[in-house]
Amino acid sequence: MGDAEHFHFGNATEEGVDHCGWVVGHFMKPDDVRRSSDVEIKWGVHRAGEERATWQEIEQRTTVLILISGRFEITLDAGSFMLEKSGDYVMWGHGIGHSWRAHEDSVMLTVRWPSQP
Repeated sequence: MGDAEHFHFGNATEEGVDHCGWVVGHFMKPDDVRRSSDVEIKWGVHRAGEERATWQEIEQRTTVLILISGRFEITLDAGSFMLEKSGDYVMWGHGIGHSWRAHEDSVMLTVRWPSQP
């Protein structure tokens, strides 16, 4: 069937618990196929009213945030954006700060690159 270091089967909701929802990135164990310095992937499950505790200062990576379900507001240096329909997304790059708030129970997919400590 192949070496475990070359594939992985799992559940992002369950496995993301140890890394705040992140399931791919530099923070995974060295022998894990999900370890990457190129990209990070997050399956974010957020309850209504949950919000980022602090403003994320200037970002050094590129990020795309995609709404799977719910209603979710992202605030960037450039303004606030409400993601309301499955598939709504926002993307930002280097130099942009952000924060967020879940207006309804929400599931989000975040892809960020590169993956940096």
